[in-house]
Amino acid sequence: MSMVNQTTTKTKEIGFTHEDFAALLDKYDYHFSPGDIVAGTVFSIEPRGALIDIGAKTAAYIPIQEMSINRLENPDEVLQSNETREFFILTDENEDGQLTLSIRRIEYMRAWERVRQLQQEDATVRSNVFATNRGGALVRIEGLRGFIPGSHISTRQAKEDLVNQELPLKFLEVDEDRNRLVLSHRRALVERKMNGLEVGEVVIGSVRGIKPYGAFIDIGGVSGLLHISEISHDHIDTPHSVFNVNDELKVMIIDLDAERGRISLSTKQLEPTAGDMLKNRALVFEKADEMAEKYRQKLLADATGVPVEAENIEDIPPATEEYEIPPAVEEVDEAEVVATAE
Repeated sequence: MSMVNQTTTKTKEIGFTHEDFAALLDKYDYHFSPGDIVAGTVFSIEPRGALIDIGAKTAAYIPIQEMSINRLENPDEVLQSNETREFFILTDENEDGQLTLSIRRIEYMRAWERVRQLQQEDATVRSNVFATNRGGALVRIEGLRGFIPGSHISTRQAKEDLVNQELPLKFLEVDEDRNRLVLSHRRALVERKMNGLEVGEVVIGSVRGIKPYGAFIDIGGVSGLLHISEISHDHIDTPHSVFNVNDELKVMIIDLDAERGRISLSTKQLEPTAGDMLKNRALVFEKADEMAEKYRQKLLADATGVPVEAENIEDIPPATEEYEIPPAVEEVDEAEVVATAE
Protein backbone atom coordinates (compact mmCIF):
# COMPACT_ATOMS: atom_id res chain seq x y z
CA MET A 1 0.00 0.00 0.00
CA SER A 2 2.79 2.36 0.89
CA MET A 3 4.53 1.50 -2.38
CA VAL A 4 1.48 2.60 -4.36
CA ASN A 5 1.37 5.85 -2.44
CA GLN A 6 5.06 6.43 -3.14
CA THR A 7 4.53 5.86 -6.87
CA THR A 8 1.59 8.23 -6.90
CA THR A 9 3.64 10.87 -5.12
CA LYS A 10 6.51 10.46 -7.59
CA THR A 11 4.13 10.75 -10.58
CA LYS A 12 2.79 14.03 -9.26
CA GLU A 13 6.33 15.36 -8.85
CA ILE A 14 7.23 14.80 -12.52
CA GLY A 15 3.85 15.80 -13.91
CA PHE A 16 4.17 18.23 -16.89
CA THR A 17 1.15 20.34 -17.90
CA HIS A 18 0.56 22.33 -21.09
CA GLU A 19 1.10 25.48 -19.05
CA ASP A 20 4.50 24.21 -17.93
CA PHE A 21 5.39 23.45 -21.56
CA ALA A 22 4.32 26.93 -22.72
CA ALA A 23 6.35 28.52 -19.93
CA LEU A 24 9.37 26.49 -21.00
CA LEU A 25 8.93 27.63 -24.60
CA ASP A 26 8.80 31.23 -23.40
CA LYS A 27 12.00 30.69 -21.47
CA TYR A 28 13.83 29.15 -24.43
CA ASP A 29 12.12 31.11 -27.18
CA TYR A 30 14.03 31.26 -30.46
CA HIS A 31 15.68 34.60 -31.09
CA PHE A 32 15.01 35.91 -34.59
CA SER A 33 17.23 38.66 -35.99
CA PRO A 34 16.98 40.82 -39.13
CA GLY A 35 18.96 39.14 -41.89
CA ASP A 36 18.10 35.59 -40.79
CA ILE A 37 16.50 33.22 -43.29
CA VAL A 38 13.85 31.01 -41.67
CA ALA A 39 11.21 28.50 -42.70
CA GLY A 40 7.63 29.67 -42.34
CA THR A 41 4.11 28.49 -43.15
CA VAL A 42 1.45 30.73 -44.66
CA PHE A 43 -1.69 30.61 -42.54
CA SER A 44 -3.57 33.76 -43.52
CA ILE A 45 -3.51 35.68 -46.81
CA GLU A 46 -4.76 39.26 -46.63
CA PRO A 47 -5.44 41.80 -49.42
CA ARG A 48 -2.01 43.50 -49.10
CA GLY A 49 0.04 40.91 -47.27
CA ALA A 50 0.09 37.61 -45.41
CA LEU A 51 0.60 36.25 -41.89
CA ILE A 52 3.34 33.66 -41.56
CA ASP A 53 3.99 31.15 -38.78
CA ILE A 54 7.75 30.96 -38.19
CA GLY A 55 7.54 29.60 -34.64
CA ALA A 56 7.67 32.99 -32.95
CA LYS A 57 5.18 34.05 -30.24
CA THR A 58 3.35 36.28 -32.71
CA ALA A 59 2.68 35.60 -36.37
CA ALA A 60 5.15 37.38 -38.66
CA TYR A 61 3.88 39.57 -41.49
CA ILE A 62 5.00 39.92 -45.11
CA PRO A 63 3.68 42.95 -47.05
CA ILE A 64 2.90 42.49 -50.75
CA GLN A 65 5.80 44.68 -51.87
CA GLU A 66 8.22 42.24 -50.21
CA MET A 67 6.78 39.11 -51.83
CA SER A 68 8.64 39.27 -55.15
CA ILE A 69 11.24 41.08 -57.24
CA ASN A 70 8.39 41.77 -59.63
CA ARG A 71 5.42 43.99 -58.86
CA LEU A 72 2.32 42.06 -57.77
CA GLU A 73 -1.36 42.91 -57.75
CA ASN A 74 -2.39 40.16 -55.32
CA PRO A 75 -0.49 38.06 -52.75
CA ASP A 76 -1.93 34.83 -54.17
CA GLU A 77 0.22 35.33 -57.28
CA VAL A 78 3.10 34.13 -55.08
CA LEU A 79 1.74 32.55 -51.89
CA GLN A 80 -0.75 29.77 -51.14
CA SER A 81 -2.37 28.97 -47.80
CA ASN A 82 -0.48 26.34 -45.77
CA GLU A 83 2.54 26.64 -48.08
CA THR A 84 5.90 26.32 -46.30
CA ARG A 85 8.92 28.15 -47.71
CA GLU A 86 11.90 30.31 -46.79
CA PHE A 87 11.55 33.90 -45.62
CA PHE A 88 14.08 36.64 -44.92
CA ILE A 89 13.60 38.52 -41.64
CA LEU A 90 13.49 42.14 -42.74
CA THR A 91 12.80 44.06 -39.53
CA ASP A 92 12.88 43.33 -35.82
CA GLU A 93 9.75 42.99 -33.71
CA ASN A 94 7.42 45.98 -33.51
CA GLU A 95 5.60 46.97 -30.33
CA ASP A 96 3.17 44.09 -30.88
CA GLY A 97 6.03 41.58 -31.05
CA GLN A 98 5.54 41.07 -34.81
CA LEU A 99 8.41 40.52 -37.26
CA THR A 100 8.34 41.72 -40.88
CA LEU A 101 9.44 39.22 -43.54
CA SER A 102 10.60 39.35 -47.16
CA ILE A 103 10.86 36.96 -50.10
CA ARG A 104 12.13 39.74 -52.37
CA ARG A 105 15.43 39.97 -50.48
CA ILE A 106 16.09 36.25 -50.92
CA GLU A 107 15.37 36.51 -54.64
CA TYR A 108 17.78 39.44 -54.98
CA MET A 109 20.54 37.63 -53.07
CA ARG A 110 20.23 34.61 -55.34
CA ALA A 111 19.96 36.77 -58.48
CA TRP A 112 23.26 38.50 -57.64
CA GLU A 113 24.88 35.09 -57.10
CA ARG A 114 23.70 33.97 -60.56
CA VAL A 115 24.87 37.09 -62.41
CA ARG A 116 28.27 36.94 -60.68
CA GLN A 117 28.61 33.36 -61.89
CA LEU A 118 27.55 34.34 -65.41
CA GLN A 119 30.14 37.13 -65.41
CA GLN A 120 32.88 34.73 -64.25
CA GLU A 121 31.95 32.41 -67.12
CA ASP A 122 32.02 35.40 -69.53
CA ALA A 123 28.57 34.27 -70.63
CA THR A 124 26.45 35.99 -73.24
CA VAL A 125 22.92 36.59 -72.00
CA ARG A 126 19.82 37.73 -73.89
CA SER A 127 17.21 40.13 -72.60
CA ASN A 128 14.44 42.41 -73.84
CA VAL A 129 14.84 46.17 -73.53
CA PHE A 130 11.96 47.39 -71.36
CA ALA A 131 12.83 51.11 -71.31
CA THR A 132 15.37 53.70 -72.48
CA ASN A 133 16.69 56.90 -70.94
CA ARG A 134 19.08 59.65 -71.93
CA GLY A 135 22.12 57.53 -71.12
CA GLY A 136 21.16 54.17 -72.57
CA ALA A 137 18.74 51.25 -72.30
CA LEU A 138 17.31 49.16 -69.46
CA VAL A 139 16.94 45.38 -69.36
CA ARG A 140 16.24 42.73 -66.72
CA ILE A 141 18.77 39.99 -65.98
CA GLU A 142 17.66 37.33 -63.47
CA GLY A 143 15.13 39.86 -62.16
CA LEU A 144 17.76 42.57 -61.64
CA ARG A 145 17.63 45.81 -63.59
CA GLY A 146 20.60 46.10 -65.94
CA PHE A 147 21.83 49.22 -67.75
CA ILE A 148 23.35 49.34 -71.26
CA PRO A 149 25.24 52.63 -71.81
CA GLY A 150 24.53 54.27 -75.15
CA SER A 151 28.18 53.80 -76.17
CA HIS A 152 27.72 50.03 -75.80
CA ILE A 153 24.58 49.78 -77.94
CA SER A 154 25.69 48.65 -81.40
CA THR A 155 22.81 49.50 -83.71
CA ARG A 156 21.81 52.28 -86.07
CA GLN A 157 18.31 52.32 -84.65
CA ALA A 158 17.17 55.06 -82.35
CA LYS A 159 17.32 53.94 -78.72
CA GLU A 160 13.56 54.39 -78.36
CA ASP A 161 13.01 51.80 -81.12
CA LEU A 162 14.86 49.15 -79.10
CA VAL A 163 12.05 48.81 -76.55
CA ASN A 164 10.75 45.20 -76.55
CA GLN A 165 13.70 44.03 -78.69
CA GLU A 166 15.82 41.14 -77.41
CA LEU A 167 19.56 41.88 -77.37
CA PRO A 168 22.61 39.65 -76.78
CA LEU A 169 24.64 41.12 -73.91
CA LYS A 170 27.97 40.80 -72.12
CA PHE A 171 28.65 41.88 -68.54
CA LEU A 172 30.72 45.01 -67.95
CA GLU A 173 30.12 45.53 -64.24
CA VAL A 174 28.46 43.40 -61.56
CA ASP A 175 28.64 45.25 -58.24
CA GLU A 176 26.13 44.26 -55.58
CA ASP A 177 27.61 46.65 -52.99
CA ARG A 178 27.04 49.65 -55.28
CA ASN A 179 23.83 48.17 -56.71
CA ARG A 180 25.13 48.41 -60.30
CA LEU A 181 24.65 45.97 -63.17
CA VAL A 182 26.12 47.31 -66.44
CA LEU A 183 26.08 45.41 -69.74
CA SER A 184 27.34 45.76 -73.30
CA HIS A 185 25.45 44.92 -76.47
CA ARG A 186 28.44 45.81 -78.61
CA ARG A 187 30.81 43.40 -76.88
CA ALA A 188 28.39 40.53 -77.48
CA LEU A 189 28.07 41.38 -81.17
CA VAL A 190 31.79 41.86 -81.68
CA GLU A 191 32.59 38.56 -79.97
CA ARG A 192 30.10 36.73 -82.16
CA LYS A 193 31.47 38.42 -85.27
CA MET A 194 35.04 37.72 -84.20
CA ASN A 195 34.36 33.99 -84.23
CA GLY A 196 34.28 34.22 -88.04
CA LEU A 197 37.16 36.71 -88.45
CA GLU A 198 40.93 36.35 -88.50
CA VAL A 199 43.84 38.74 -88.20
CA GLY A 200 45.20 39.37 -91.72
CA GLU A 201 41.77 38.91 -93.33
CA VAL A 202 40.51 41.47 -95.88
CA VAL A 203 36.90 42.54 -95.44
CA ILE A 204 34.63 45.06 -97.12
CA GLY A 205 33.09 47.74 -94.95
CA SER A 206 31.53 51.18 -95.08
CA VAL A 207 32.51 54.32 -93.18
CA ARG A 208 30.02 54.78 -90.38
CA GLY A 209 31.61 57.74 -88.61
CA ILE A 210 34.74 59.91 -88.73
CA LYS A 211 36.64 61.23 -85.73
CA PRO A 212 39.90 63.19 -85.48
CA TYR A 213 41.68 59.97 -84.48
CA GLY A 214 40.24 57.67 -87.16
CA ALA A 215 37.24 56.25 -88.97
CA PHE A 216 34.72 53.71 -87.72
CA ILE A 217 34.06 51.07 -90.33
CA ASP A 218 30.94 48.91 -90.34
CA ILE A 219 31.86 45.35 -91.25
CA GLY A 220 28.82 43.12 -91.28
CA GLY A 221 26.97 44.87 -88.47
CA VAL A 222 29.87 45.50 -86.10
CA SER A 223 32.20 48.46 -85.94
CA GLY A 224 35.96 48.39 -86.32
CA LEU A 225 38.39 51.28 -85.91
CA LEU A 226 40.65 52.38 -88.75
CA HIS A 227 43.00 54.55 -86.73
CA ILE A 228 44.57 57.58 -88.42
CA SER A 229 48.00 55.94 -88.09
CA GLU A 230 46.75 52.89 -90.03
CA ILE A 231 45.23 54.72 -93.02
CA SER A 232 48.46 55.33 -95.00
CA HIS A 233 52.23 55.30 -94.75
CA ASP A 234 52.08 58.98 -95.69
CA HIS A 235 51.22 61.56 -93.03
CA ILE A 236 47.53 62.50 -92.70
CA ASP A 237 46.35 65.58 -90.80
CA THR A 238 42.77 64.38 -90.40
CA PRO A 239 40.72 61.38 -91.58
CA HIS A 240 38.11 63.86 -92.88
CA SER A 241 40.53 64.70 -95.71
CA VAL A 242 40.54 61.06 -96.85
CA PHE A 243 37.05 59.64 -96.22
CA ASN A 244 33.39 60.56 -96.32
CA VAL A 245 30.63 58.83 -94.36
CA ASN A 246 29.22 55.85 -96.35
CA ASP A 247 32.42 55.38 -98.39
CA GLU A 248 32.92 51.68 -99.14
CA LEU A 249 36.40 50.37 -98.36
CA LYS A 250 38.51 47.26 -98.34
CA VAL A 251 40.24 47.00 -94.98
CA MET A 252 42.43 44.42 -93.31
CA ILE A 253 41.95 43.19 -89.75
CA ILE A 254 45.11 43.72 -87.72
CA ASP A 255 43.80 43.06 -84.20
CA LEU A 256 40.84 41.30 -82.56
CA ASP A 257 40.30 42.04 -78.87
CA ALA A 258 37.31 39.97 -77.73
CA GLU A 259 37.66 41.02 -74.10
CA ARG A 260 37.27 44.69 -74.93
CA GLY A 261 34.99 44.14 -77.92
CA ARG A 262 37.33 45.94 -80.32
CA ILE A 263 38.33 45.30 -83.92
CA SER A 264 41.32 47.22 -85.27
CA LEU A 265 41.64 47.74 -89.02
CA SER A 266 44.26 48.94 -91.51
CA THR A 267 44.49 50.15 -95.09
CA LYS A 268 48.12 51.20 -94.65
CA GLN A 269 49.20 47.55 -94.69
CA LEU A 270 47.41 47.12 -98.04
CA GLU A 271 49.30 49.94 -99.84
CA PRO A 272 51.57 48.60 -102.66
CA THR A 273 53.62 51.78 -102.24
CA ALA A 274 53.55 54.42 -99.52
CA GLY A 275 50.79 56.98 -99.99
CA ASP A 276 48.63 54.95 -102.40
CA MET A 277 45.57 55.42 -100.18
CA LEU A 278 45.84 59.14 -100.91
CA LYS A 279 46.92 58.93 -104.55
CA ASN A 280 45.34 55.78 -106.00
CA ARG A 281 42.78 54.16 -103.71
CA ALA A 282 41.48 51.91 -106.51
CA LEU A 283 44.93 50.32 -106.85
CA VAL A 284 45.05 49.62 -103.12
CA PHE A 285 41.73 47.79 -103.28
CA GLU A 286 42.77 45.92 -106.43
CA LYS A 287 45.96 44.67 -104.77
CA ALA A 288 44.39 44.20 -101.31
CA ASP A 289 44.36 40.39 -101.26
CA GLU A 290 47.91 40.20 -102.58
CA MET A 291 49.19 42.66 -99.96
CA ALA A 292 47.24 40.89 -97.22
CA GLU A 293 48.95 37.62 -98.11
CA LYS A 294 52.33 39.32 -97.71
CA TYR A 295 51.20 40.63 -94.34
CA ARG A 296 50.17 37.14 -93.22
CA GLN A 297 53.51 35.75 -94.30
CA LYS A 298 55.17 38.46 -92.25
CA LEU A 299 53.08 37.43 -89.24
CA LEU A 300 54.29 33.87 -89.65
CA ALA A 301 57.87 35.09 -89.73
CA ASP A 302 57.37 37.45 -86.80
CA ALA A 303 55.06 35.97 -84.14
CA THR A 304 54.49 39.35 -82.47
CA GLY A 305 52.87 40.81 -85.59
CA VAL A 306 52.18 44.53 -85.82
CA PRO A 307 51.08 45.84 -82.39
CA VAL A 308 48.37 48.44 -82.07
CA GLU A 309 49.18 50.91 -79.30
CA ALA A 310 46.56 51.51 -76.63
CA GLU A 311 46.21 55.15 -77.64
CA ASN A 312 45.39 54.03 -81.18
CA ILE A 313 42.24 52.24 -80.04
CA GLU A 314 38.81 53.77 -79.84
CA ASP A 315 38.22 55.38 -76.48
CA ILE A 316 35.43 53.20 -75.14
CA PRO A 317 34.03 54.44 -71.81
CA PRO A 318 35.01 52.06 -69.00
CA ALA A 319 32.37 50.31 -66.92
CA THR A 320 32.86 52.93 -64.22
CA GLU A 321 32.20 55.88 -66.54
CA GLU A 322 30.02 58.46 -64.87
CA TYR A 323 26.78 57.79 -66.66
CA GLU A 324 23.73 58.08 -64.48
CA ILE A 325 23.37 54.35 -63.91
CA PRO A 326 19.96 53.30 -62.57
CA PRO A 327 20.17 50.99 -59.53
CA ALA A 328 19.92 47.27 -60.26
CA VAL A 329 17.57 46.78 -57.32
CA GLU A 330 14.42 48.84 -57.16
CA GLU A 331 14.37 50.29 -53.68
CA VAL A 332 11.32 49.89 -51.46
CA ASP A 333 10.58 52.46 -48.80
CA GLU A 334 11.38 50.66 -45.52
CA ALA A 335 9.13 53.01 -43.56
CA GLU A 336 6.26 52.12 -45.85
CA VAL A 337 6.94 48.41 -45.35
CA VAL A 338 6.94 48.78 -41.56
CA ALA A 339 3.81 50.91 -41.66
CA THR A 340 2.09 48.27 -43.78
CA ALA A 341 3.17 45.53 -41.36
CA GLU A 342 1.74 47.46 -38.44
